[in-house]
Amino acid sequence: MIGKLLYRYRTQFGHGFRIAWLRDVVRWRVLKTPPVSGLRDGSCEIHVLTCERDWLDLIWCLKSLFSVCEVRFRLCIHEDGSVRSEGLSALGHHFPDARVIRRSEADETVGRMLRDHPRCNALRRSNNLALKVFDFLAYLESDRLFLLDSDILFFRRPTVLLQRLTDRAYARNSLNRDWGMGYSVEPEAVQVSLDFPFQSQINSGLGLIHKASYDLGDFERWLEIPGILSHPHRIEQTLVALASSKFGHEFLPEEYDVLAQGTRANEIVKHYTGPIRYLMYREGLGRAAGLIGRR
Repeated sequence: MIGKLLYRYRTQFGHGFRIAWLRDVVRWRVLKTPPVSGLRDGSCEIHVLTCERDWLDLIWCLKSLFSVCEVRFRLCIHEDGSVRSEGLSALGHHFPDARVIRRSEADETVGRMLRDHPRCNALRRSNNLALKVFDFLAYLESDRLFLLDSDILFFRRPTVLLQRLTDRAYARNSLNRDWGMGYSVEPEAVQVSLDFPFQSQINSGLGLIHKASYDLGDFERWLEIPGILSHPHRIEQTLVALASSKFGHEFLPEEYDVLAQGTRANEIVKHYTGPIRYLMYREGLGRAAGLIGRR
C-alpha cells in the first residue's frame, strides 16, 4: 500500500507542485478555445495517434499548428483503444471536420489489410505504437502523410516543413532528427542485410511521409531482422526509418531537431519527448496559449 501511494505521489508531483498544477489545471483551459473548422485540403493528410493520457496534449498540438500557419489539411485522429468518451467527444467538438478512428473500428479494417502479413499483424496486436505505421497507411486518403505526434507544440510558422508538404515535385520523405539513437537495432549492425543505406537518427514524430514509401512486403521482411523487436518503444520508429531510408529521405533543417533541453527563445517547433514532457507544461503551454488566443 505504501509503495503504491509513493508511486502515485511521484507520478503526480515528481516534477514539483507547479508542474502538477499546470498539467492538471491550466492544460484543461484549451477546451475553452473555439473549434478549428475547414480542414478539407486533401493534398496532404495529417495523421496522429493518441491515448487517454495524451488526447488533451494533442488538442494543444493541433491548435498550436493551425494558429501559426494557413494550411487546413484533412485530419485523421487514431485512438489506441484507451480514450474514454470525454476525450472522444472533445476531439470531435474541437476538430469537427476530422475523422476520429476508434481502435475497435480499426481492428477489423486493418486486420483485413494485414491478413497476408502475419508478422505485421502480430506486431500491431501487441504494440500500440505500430498503429502509427499500419493504421495510418490503411486510412490515408492522400498520397502524402503529415506525420505528427501529440507531444509537439508549434511556436512559429514551420516554413520549410510546409514547403515540402505542399511541393508536388518534392519526392523524398522528410522527418526531424532525433537527439540520439532511437532504433531497436543499430543501423551498422543490420546494414549488411539491406540493399540501401540505413540512415541513423530519424525521428518519427514530425514530417512528411509519401504513401508510396510504405510497403507491407518490406515491413514483413524487416520484421525478420534479428533483434528488431527488442525494444517496444522503438520498433515503430525503426520501421519508419527503414521505409524512409529505402524510399529516399532528407532531414528537416536542424531547427526542427529533437533536443532534450529547454524551449529556446526562437523555437519554431518543439518535440517534448517522454523525458522532457514536463517542459511542455512548464514552458510550452504559456507560449502556445498566447498564439492560440490570437486565432
